[in-house]
Amino acid sequence: MGSHSKHISDIDFNCLNRKSNLDHASKKLYDLIVIGGGITGAGIAMDATLRGLKTLLIEKNDFASGTSSKSTKLIHGGLRYLKQFEFGLVRESGLERRVAHNNIPHLVHPEKMLLPIVKGGSFSRLTAAMAIGVYDVLANVESEDRKQTMNRAEVKAHEPLLKESTLKSGILYSEYRTDDARLTIELIKHAKRHGAEVFNYCELTEFNYKDGLIRGINARDHFSDIDVTFSGRHVVSAAGPWVDSVRMKEDATKNKALFLTKGVHIVIPHTRLPIKSAVYFDAIDGRMVFAIPRGRVTYIGTTDTPYDGNLDKIVCTKQDASYLLDCVNNAFNIERLTIEDIESTWAGLRPLISEAGKSPSELSRKDEVFISDSGLISIAGGKLTGYRKMAKRVVDLLCEKEKNLECAPCLTESQAIHVNSYTDYDAFEKDVSKTVRQYESTLSEHRIKHLLSTYGLNGHLILENALAVKNSNIEEALLLSELDYCLTYESAVFPIDFINRRSSRLYFDVYSIHQHLDLIIDKFCNFYKWDASRKQKIHKQTIALIKDATVIN
Repeated sequence: MGSHSKHISDIDFNCLNRKSNLDHASKKLYDLIVIGGGITGAGIAMDATLRGLKTLLIEKNDFASGTSSKSTKLIHGGLRYLKQFEFGLVRESGLERRVAHNNIPHLVHPEKMLLPIVKGGSFSRLTAAMAIGVYDVLANVESEDRKQTMNRAEVKAHEPLLKESTLKSGILYSEYRTDDARLTIELIKHAKRHGAEVFNYCELTEFNYKDGLIRGINARDHFSDIDVTFSGRHVVSAAGPWVDSVRMKEDATKNKALFLTKGVHIVIPHTRLPIKSAVYFDAIDGRMVFAIPRGRVTYIGTTDTPYDGNLDKIVCTKQDASYLLDCVNNAFNIERLTIEDIESTWAGLRPLISEAGKSPSELSRKDEVFISDSGLISIAGGKLTGYRKMAKRVVDLLCEKEKNLECAPCLTESQAIHVNSYTDYDAFEKDVSKTVRQYESTLSEHRIKHLLSTYGLNGHLILENALAVKNSNIEEALLLSELDYCLTYESAVFPIDFINRRSSRLYFDVYSIHQHLDLIIDKFCNFYKWDASRKQKIHKQTIALIKDATVIN
């Protein structure tokens, strides 16, 4: 297990020298320019950089600000895809769970999932046992983690809140839970540590061509309000829901390749749905929905509805929330949940490959690569769990296509992604237990777990720096120390970057945001030396973004 100290073993990653960094990057010739800082783009940048390719990544908003912070936050094989006979997808995703768990243990947690078998449900006891048996084999699940069939009494003992009237039996099986945004940011940081240039809030404006082939891009940097030109031999678009928009910048006559569907999750206090473990249960319309406990909350999702609205403002509507609440109220014997119980929400888009005649839930979650006549490589579709294999396919393609590139073999299958990594999950769990005992009179178990499962061993640095502040409110000191870390080492540009994607407090500890919002904004203003006018504007924008996640219209 790595050691911890007050001196972090990481490189600075912030915007304090933004203009000079952009100027430096604009003078280079890159082997690869990646458009999009979600999980797929981050994975491609990391893979390419580790193979020795000179790589640049730009993201028009914050890293993981699109789909990659809006998933169900599971590294899972996708049990439901067996219904569509997508055995290859299930096998690849299932095997990748273990890879992710080994590569970054503090972010990928084993999670027992209960599948209740109910009257009139999606699965019978036989079909569920067969499906999960196949799932365990395809995913090469270790014997102690393989499915456990349960009779009705055993299911009730495991999860007493399930309604008895329709319950028949159940199956307990193994998945992994993660923080999708944190995983994306750790991939970005790993790529940067190995030489990639990376800029969030830097937006593609147009492609540059030579002899009919793309040889670079123009971009607008929204932090410093300047235009910049980057040169590159190859450009990959991993822009998620914006893949079609990027393709049309190159050729406005192109047909849409994507079918977008919206997925919504709601967050309620765990006390209102105090389930003991994650549950994958039947919805009210033939679909399946997850309820997942996480610290002081339980989150529920997801929906799957066609979307053709504003790609930059996706929110949970009353209709979305009511659907999920109805699903929970129908399945669990609890005091009826209402919209007033919801603390926060998130809504994201799935960039699925369009197929005529299929409903949203029937569309494949496979990824697909498109190559244009001018050489633009676009990748779309796919799942969070498959990010590493998607990245490998793209970089393999690039290396095969361009014989002049000197590409090392892919190195991402066994790669300690965190700068100061735990050796394995057992080391992480032992450190959490030890730290909880060490500080039990100072901090709650919830806060310790948040620090170490969010920042890994660097959580100790954050904690020690907070405790070094004399005569302070420990919660405030801890928040300020967390902010220092994210501002200095994680390219947090605006308050929402910290509130949402660096700390996940917007979803899992929203009251701490309401309580300390002024403190957070002051910290950003002091760090970047923003004046009163800029501060007022940032405050207004931040309030609006928090409302998008906490107010349901």
